Amino acid sequence: MGDKVQTLAYGSWPSPIDAELAAAHDGHPEFAGFVGDEAWWTEPRPTEGGRRTLVRRTSDGTEESVLPAPWNVRSRVMEYGGHPWAGLPRETGPLVVFVNFADQRLYRYEPGGEPVALTPVSPVGGGLRWADPQLHPEQDEVWCVLEEFTGQGPADVRRVVAAVPLDGSAAEDRGAVRELSDGAHRFVTGPRISPDGRRAAWLAWDHPRMPWDGTELIVADVADDGTLRGARTVEGGPDESIAQVEWAADGTLVHSSDRTGYWNLYRREHDGRNTPLCAREEEFGGPLWRIGLRWFALLDSGLIAVVHGRGATALGILDPETGQITDAAGPWTEFAPSLATHGGRVLGIGASPRSAYEVVELDTGPADSGSAGTLAGRARVVGAAHDDPVDPAHYPEPQIRTFLGPAGREIHAHVYPPHNPGCLAPGTELPPYVVWAHGGPTSRAPLVLDLTIAYFTSRGIGVAEVNYGGSTGYGREYRNRLREQWGVVDVEDCAAVALALADEGTADRSRLAIRGGSAGGWTTAVSLTTTDVYACGTILYPVLDLTQWGSGETHDFESRYLESLVGPLAEEPMRYAERSPAEHADRITAPFLLLQGLDDVICPPTQCERFLARMEGRPVPHAYIAFEGEGHGFRRAETMVRVLEAELSLYAQVFGLNPPGIPTLELAK
Repeated sequence: MGDKVQTLAYGSWPSPIDAELAAAHDGHPEFAGFVGDEAWWTEPRPTEGGRRTLVRRTSDGTEESVLPAPWNVRSRVMEYGGHPWAGLPRETGPLVVFVNFADQRLYRYEPGGEPVALTPVSPVGGGLRWADPQLHPEQDEVWCVLEEFTGQGPADVRRVVAAVPLDGSAAEDRGAVRELSDGAHRFVTGPRISPDGRRAAWLAWDHPRMPWDGTELIVADVADDGTLRGARTVEGGPDESIAQVEWAADGTLVHSSDRTGYWNLYRREHDGRNTPLCAREEEFGGPLWRIGLRWFALLDSGLIAVVHGRGATALGILDPETGQITDAAGPWTEFAPSLATHGGRVLGIGASPRSAYEVVELDTGPADSGSAGTLAGRARVVGAAHDDPVDPAHYPEPQIRTFLGPAGREIHAHVYPPHNPGCLAPGTELPPYVVWAHGGPTSRAPLVLDLTIAYFTSRGIGVAEVNYGGSTGYGREYRNRLREQWGVVDVEDCAAVALALADEGTADRSRLAIRGGSAGGWTTAVSLTTTDVYACGTILYPVLDLTQWGSGETHDFESRYLESLVGPLAEEPMRYAERSPAEHADRITAPFLLLQGLDDVICPPTQCERFLARMEGRPVPHAYIAFEGEGHGFRRAETMVRVLEAELSLYAQVFGLNPPGIPTLELAK
């Protein structure tokens, strides 16, 4: 660095983190698993049309992309997808099955050959979709979730546990797919088979519940002919969320349930009793937005690898006999719900404020070595290793904060002050800040390195990520704060954090902005229609019209979500209208940027178009950019570049900043 520090106004600091760099590093590895001794996972390719490839770490330690473009390993079950692949070793090399995004067919692949389709294409509605595959070579089948559209509407859909032949006989024949469950439940997860092969277990739930409200743990017997019989609910219910289930070697069931107010682990004994394995006021599970997320995985030794924590998550090894956890040593402060085990090895995906998500392996060694001394230093990066694209001195330095909101309630947030080693602002100037509202809303913002945040902080714009009431990671009571209060509690909590930062002299009161995507786009839009806290806002692929979104305009998975977030539409029609920004476009006076994917079936473009039609003729500076080929959440590098530069230009124009080299966003008036 060596150069002298410049004194420049906030927002005008030169930064080596440009939009192209941030876009190239968007997304992270997911769905890690073992194929024999090898670690495999999926990885984003923003510069290859936003596809996801399957990556393999071979025995000599090299990483290779298993499938060339345009193969895209990604499921569309419930639109958000789920675990899209499975593999097993054979003498001739790995056998892998995967879901291809473009046609949603399940394919069989053996490295060195070409993918071979296993499932047919259906012309009905959204077609046939697959997720959470499990290979059963003894039956020459792959068992998974089948989502089948029965009509053209988003709710004309059924989901069952199904078996697909590995020989390709179902590639053109829907009738060759064996349905294993009876379709009695609207939603199911992929089946887990007991060690003796005699029983199967999976989760199920029904509208209007979301999986974090209440799920059922179902067990069925596997008959000699491979059919499932006597399916029965053994745990869970309308008010208990079971997030994951796995079989232990002794035939007992380990599952994650929030029956005490936190997702904790339990063992269901052979006699039906439940034994808590680690009773703590922290989470060992989370919201099942995608089928096949894994917060725990069992080791051959009887120990259990766990992703756990309150707020942030750690990777630990739980001894179920003592309830003791030994956390893996290392720089990671956040682990994704993606765990796999092989022998004594654990595969996870970890990140920190100084490193993006990378594939981490933990060697637990023999069964008697589960102590801090032996685990320390055994965790190592084996894939998608973080490589600093710029001097890490330019990374933001976050603060974990707790603020007080209305009625004295606690609000969790991460505050990222402006930070650039080569720049200071004039002594009397306070920085602009952007409040980030995460999506979901039943989700949370993890504390990890995000070059999109660094793009702003390194230019002199602060960021505050708010884990508002309703966020996960803090127990069911915190989650339930948002029940029937969406558009109220989230908006109040974001505003409380923004105003607290201004009151304490951290942020400039006159230069506060808010931004968010999906549910965060809703929170942003409602904030602009109901408060005067923010000078402008960036709204990405939002919900804007509750009445239409809640009556057929979104996909099946979330089609009844508003019943818990807002209330039943039939009983509360005025509440739906009163809270919707689309009904109150006349209240917006602050400039805004609206960004939307034209292929979005979760928050469709019609939401934005109605909102803009009602803005017509109002003298509010704004811009609308719609992207062809993008769905819910942007994946293409060129899209993300345009988005970041447009967002920065909005703040520059509203806050009076002068960022070098940024194209000016044309704002309509």
